[in-house]
Amino acid sequence: MTVLDQLFDAARTAMAKTHSPYSKFPVGAAILTEEGKIFTGANIEVVSFPEGWCAETTALSHYVMGGGGRITDICVTAEKLDECTPCGGCRQRLAEFAPADARVHLTDQRGITKTISMAELLPLGFKTEILSQ
Repeated sequence: MTVLDQLFDAARTAMAKTHSPYSKFPVGAAILTEEGKIFTGANIEVVSFPEGWCAETTALSHYVMGGGGRITDICVTAEKLDECTPCGGCRQRLAEFAPADARVHLTDQRGITKTISMAELLPLGFKTEILSQ
């Protein structure tokens, strides 16, 4: 099994833990670091929309709490939508932690079907470097 197969499996396993009783739209995400660590997340909804959090946000939380590292790959999978991409907010969140050359893998129910870079996913993202000047 390749590392990308493991990443897809991790995202699917995370998706199975979703709490999405309102949208009934399960999503899972997995983040891979250069050191080979995988951090996962599932979408978690609350009745006060949009106060829940997305799978990518949950995975980023685990990534930060787990010590981080250089992100190389991100996999997103959804039960009801092939090649589901992160929402706009999650694109910005991911861009603040992942380099522009990090690979974002989109899937169907069987595996990865398309790979793009973070730069392609969010070509004109807000640049945070200007805030520290």
